[in-house]
This record gives sequence, C-alpha cells and structure tokens, in this order.
Amino acid sequence: MKKIIASVAIAAFASLGVTTASAADATLALSGGNATFGLDPAVITATASVPGSVAFSAAGKVISGCETVATTIAAPYVAKCSWVPAAAGATALTGVLVPTDTAIAKVNSPTLNVKVGVPVQGVVSPIHMYVDTVLASGTSGALAPRFGVSCAITSEYLLGQGIVFRVYANNADWGGAVMDSTNTAQAYIEVSGWPTKIPLTYGNHSGASFWTGVLRTGTANGQYSTLGIINYKVTLVAKDTSVMKVLSTKLVAKVVNGVRQVDPATGRTIYERVSYYRSVPVSPALKGATGTWSSNFMDASKLTLFAVPTK
Repeated sequence: MKKIIASVAIAAFASLGVTTASAADATLALSGGNATFGLDPAVITATASVPGSVAFSAAGKVISGCETVATTIAAPYVAKCSWVPAAAGATALTGVLVPTDTAIAKVNSPTLNVKVGVPVQGVVSPIHMYVDTVLASGTSGALAPRFGVSCAITSEYLLGQGIVFRVYANNADWGGAVMDSTNTAQAYIEVSGWPTKIPLTYGNHSGASFWTGVLRTGTANGQYSTLGIINYKVTLVAKDTSVMKVLSTKLVAKVVNGVRQVDPATGRTIYERVSYYRSVPVSPALKGATGTWSSNFMDASKLTLFAVPTK
C-alpha cells in the first residue's frame, strides 16, 4: 500500500512539472577575485549546484561583460568572469544564479569579500624609501638578559624587546642620490599612541650606512607597552637646494663587446637613445621634498607587539 501511495505522489509531482532537482534549493559559491589595481583582469569563479547563468557584481554593481555568464553544462557547473577593479581596497563580490530549469528558483551567492591590492610603496613623492624592523640588542623584564642579541629582521616582538627601525632612501630630485645627514633636513618616525617622535640618525652599521631609530618596549616608564599592531609612519624631509637633477636623453653610439656597431647598408654608426640626469641651477631654491612611508601590508605582516608567554 505504501509503495502505491509513493508512486502516485511521484507521478503527481511530475505532472505538475516539479522535478527531483527542484526539491532542494540551488547553491552558488564564488572564489578568486585576487587582483592588483591597475594590472590585468582578475578571474572570479562561480560554482553552482545546477546549470544556468550567473550575473556577477562588484560593490553592488553588475560587472560589465558579466551580466549573463553561462555555466558549463556538466558538473561541476562553473562560470567565470574577467573583472577589472575600479578601485583599490575592500570590495564585496556577489553573484546571482538563474538555473536553466525554470522550475528551480534563482539564488544569490554568499558575499565574497576581497581586497584589491596596491603596490606597498604606492605613488610616492620624489623620495623613495625602504623600511624594515630588526631586533635591538638588550631586553628588559622577563626576557632579560637573553632574546635581544640577534639583530633578526622580524615584525613580531615580545614585550621587553627593543625595535630598531632601519630606513634608507633615495631622492629623484637629485637623480636618485642617497639621502643622508648632509642633504636631509628632518628624519623621524611617528608611532600611533606614542607621545613623541622617534628621531632617525644616519650612521655606519658594520660597513653599511642607513637611518635608524629605536623604540624600547616594556612596562617601565618611557617604554612602549601597548600590545597589538604598532601603526607607524616614517617621514624624511630633504633640504632645499639650488641645483636639481633633470632627467634627459641623449644619443650614444651602440657598442657590443667593445666594438662600435655600424649599419652594414649605409656604413654609418648605429646610435641608441639613453637616459641620464643633468644638473640644472634653479632660483629661487627648490623646496626640499617630503617623503612618507606607512605599511599597508596585511595585518598578519604588520609590526606587532605580543605579551611574553607564561607557559
């Protein structure tokens, strides 16, 4: 008797156009979208539980060219969208699946939150900087007298360790010349939550010269003790100058392995155009440029201070 009732029910569902595929809701999931702003398009992949077409959106707006992208006809049912981000930073990606089987309702994907990347340095002033942090010698508190002698490059520190900021910079106004104590008016670091600027000093460190500044962490007076990410900004200000370097080009004879190259058809020397900097006097003096650097790495890579483990 139960078998007869079940057969009748299945037959009734079929006569109404309800298939077994529509008994469960369709699903749609997005992946990909890893993009760098201003570079090649990124691919967003939609994977559906049933065949159909997908409309892709970024920040609530349908992506041009991805209004109706058909999935593959065989499982897994995949549709792809080539996306050129309109801006850097956090973006919410979504999709809407319209199943081929009209008996199955369309479905929205969960939001895929991505972060469109930018170069770490970004657009800079004439001053370009490199910055890292290394472990300072000497520790305080539970870490003393060890765990402060390696000069290791790291972004993770324990309370009581010292942080040395290492900075070097070049100034395009001077044809890429190194910024040192003779041509730099100001050099300092600002740490969020720290009341004073940390001065940077230029000097020789085992044969290599660069700028350094020190932040001592710990629980004593005058020591930095706020756990978590340490947000900071490095600033270098160049001195004013009455002479600047201007990028120019010139023609030079092409030389290969010490031999000047000649066009075999004409017998004439072959020339190449190359760039070079020429010095140009300026009056009034060129105001010294200001360069800044702040980390925009992901949080896991930023400078962070941790409590000393108790076990």
